[in-house]
Amino acid sequence: MSKKYSEVVTMIAEYDVKFNATSTKSYASGVFVRWRRKDCPDNETELVYSGFGGGSWHEHRGAAAEFVCLPRDPNLTTKFTSSDAYAFMYGAEYDSSDFGHQNGDDLPCVVCRKKTQSSVLMIPGKNSCYSGWTEQYHGYLVAGYYASKAASQYICLDEHPDVLTAGRRNDNGKLIYPVKAVCGALACPPYHNNMHLTCVVCTK
Repeated sequence: MSKKYSEVVTMIAEYDVKFNATSTKSYASGVFVRWRRKDCPDNETELVYSGFGGGSWHEHRGAAAEFVCLPRDPNLTTKFTSSDAYAFMYGAEYDSSDFGHQNGDDLPCVVCRKKTQSSVLMIPGKNSCYSGWTEQYHGYLVAGYYASKAASQYICLDEHPDVLTAGRRNDNGKLIYPVKAVCGALACPPYHNNMHLTCVVCTK
């Protein structure tokens, strides 16, 4: 009886250790796109995939607004060969030499997963994170050209760029430009008219 009791106590202790290990294990994770880079930050992040920026043509009225990070190994389909109504996907290009690239250079990107933090936040107008947040990268706020017909969105370009090889041809497509502040409804100060905005991507 004493031996059985001892075995049960040992078994309970082992289950207790396993339960505590499971309950304290962190499953938090946050996914973000690092624009203008081909690698993830070296701070407990892992690569999901590396690719290149894409989106709709900047002059199409029915264009999708967002930028997307396209993978380098797509799976395509021939199912819709007879379709006469469709959308388009173009590559994303710099259309301003302000970034240190030639007009027409293509935009690299990488999708990263932060293994220990689940919240991801892009802060426009800042180049550092607020207290309690971890910086993934900082850089420059960009969007589509203000007079283009297509809608766009704000994304954050990494300050330290990578380039895509053989991506120099000026084809247009989904175009990016630096973002300037416009005083009026936007308070100046703290903002300043025609000054370009920074950005930072943070996790917590």
